[in-house]
Amino acid sequence: MKTLVDHLAQYAAYHRDPRNILSHFIGIPLIVLAVAVLLSRPAIEAFGLWLSPATLTALAAGVFYLRLDLRFGVLMGLLLALCLWAGALLAMQTTLLWLSSGVALFVIGWIIQFVGHYYEGRKPAFVDDLMGLVIGPLFVAAEAAFLLGLRKDIEQAVVLRAGPTRLRQNDATA
Repeated sequence: MKTLVDHLAQYAAYHRDPRNILSHFIGIPLIVLAVAVLLSRPAIEAFGLWLSPATLTALAAGVFYLRLDLRFGVLMGLLLALCLWAGALLAMQTTLLWLSSGVALFVIGWIIQFVGHYYEGRKPAFVDDLMGLVIGPLFVAAEAAFLLGLRKDIEQAVVLRAGPTRLRQNDATA
């Protein structure tokens, strides 16, 4: 099984332009939320929980993230739980509101992603490896942690493999 650094470095290699990374901070959460919304029907309420295909998908992703890294796995589990909560709230609304909000979030999220990849000048990572669809949300969480000065060892290992962001390259030559 690939390690956390393996996955993040492979994904990061497609994301070295800061504008593309920024677009992922907006687009990926919208897409994850959209998937949670759209997969929240059909569902049953049991033991105070909204059980749906979204729940099963989030559990599978959460287990994957936890196997890669405990700290990031817990963070991703919390973020996925928030998406499930929002998805369930929208799924309990009218079909029109549920479906239109889910589709709108999905389309807007992907438009933002593709604008970022226009700046990158490179196709999205999932085109070459479908695991990019699962690693994308983790990449955003990791980049946020790196910006906060956390997990410097992971950041350094990723940058060593994927290379610095273009901004960092420009700073180094200035």
